[in-house]
Amino acid sequence: MEIISFIFIILIFLFSIIIHEVSHGAMADYLGDPTAKLAGRLTLNPIKHLDPIGSIFVPLMLIISRVGIIFGWAKPVPINPFNLKDKVYGQAKVALAGPLANILVALIFGIALRFLPFLFSTQIGAKLIIIFSYIVWINLVLAIFNLMPIPPLDGSHILFTFLPKQFDKLKIFLIQYQLFILLFFIFFGFSLIIPLVKWAFHLIVGIPFS
Repeated sequence: MEIISFIFIILIFLFSIIIHEVSHGAMADYLGDPTAKLAGRLTLNPIKHLDPIGSIFVPLMLIISRVGIIFGWAKPVPINPFNLKDKVYGQAKVALAGPLANILVALIFGIALRFLPFLFSTQIGAKLIIIFSYIVWINLVLAIFNLMPIPPLDGSHILFTFLPKQFDKLKIFLIQYQLFILLFFIFFGFSLIIPLVKWAFHLIVGIPFS
């Protein structure tokens, strides 16, 4: 049963990061940049998005090691900001599309858990509760993590859009040392977002995540 649970968690994670990346590309296409579309990335076909290390190996190792978090990445969708019709807020809109898509997925499955209890009244329904709960949890983790203002996460593109000119040195610093800052956050700061994820889960579903 544990192996089956691992498989389900991996599949949910892959589904969630693919939705995230496709949403970036779809928003860019809507705003006038067809780069992702021309590259064949506006598809839910996982083959187009999987990164062998970030999409499979890393999350699998985290699940097996039971560290309590799941983390990874897909191949970034190619975006050409010069094609965007909105030159001021275009990059922020594209960046925000990914986390918002994850939040929408979490809301859909969370509301189903909260307001459609008859769906889960059978033995199969009990298993659906677990699957739906993981879908909500993983999508909330992805959304909140990616909203962190650390390059190359989505939150950094939103931050840089609204950051005043006098903070250009901060922007350069964050970009120059992004790998070290991101790794530091993952290993020492990731746990800080878990209370926020728990709060959001409880708010949507009505019960704590377990």
